[in-house]
Amino acid sequence: MQLSVEIIFRTFTAFILLWIFVHLLGKQTITQRSYHLYIASITMGTIAGNLAFNIRIEFPYFIVAFMIMGIIVFILNFVAVRNARFRKWIAGKPTTLIEKGQILEQSMKRMGYSIDSLKQALRAKDIFNIEEVECAILETSGALSVLKKPQYQHTTKQDLNVSPSAETIPVELVYNGKILYENLLKNTYDEEWLMAELKKRNLAVSDISYAVVGTKGNLYIDLFRDELS
Repeated sequence: MQLSVEIIFRTFTAFILLWIFVHLLGKQTITQRSYHLYIASITMGTIAGNLAFNIRIEFPYFIVAFMIMGIIVFILNFVAVRNARFRKWIAGKPTTLIEKGQILEQSMKRMGYSIDSLKQALRAKDIFNIEEVECAILETSGALSVLKKPQYQHTTKQDLNVSPSAETIPVELVYNGKILYENLLKNTYDEEWLMAELKKRNLAVSDISYAVVGTKGNLYIDLFRDELS
């Protein structure tokens, strides 16, 4: 009887600890959108499972292990949010599989992603012809984001008898108050152009939480201080 009570207590405690862990880290833990959260979820589940049924290991050891793993995840989350350079190592980074309608075989091989897997992911988005795809990006969560060519998009320009306008991949320019110089060097947008655009809006780089040039070449800016009505 005493053993049954201990198992009930351990199981209840394991559930509470997992519940607190998920609530503190937010919904991104459920979707597992990064490497470290995926690893943390598996590890936390294993610890909680052993806490519930492995009575040979003392109860306090599980609590210590849970707290250590939680602290590690919080530190990694903090660094990933604050530092764009370390974020790609901690959380991973998206990989472009199709660019300008061309399949990037080297990226596919590096990710261990086969043509069959690509076609299956496209079919899940109701795309049965690869030729319809302008750009496809494999996100850190494993999901495939797809941008169709203009003539194949919903309410197409062809249906309206309008020549399709060229679209480009979004280019991130500012993150967390810092200019992403690596992206500036790879694209037609330079620092001089960016500063001129910010000057028109009476903004400084330090005011900006996130800035990106969209698929149509428009500059989207999100400030640290949002004014919502």
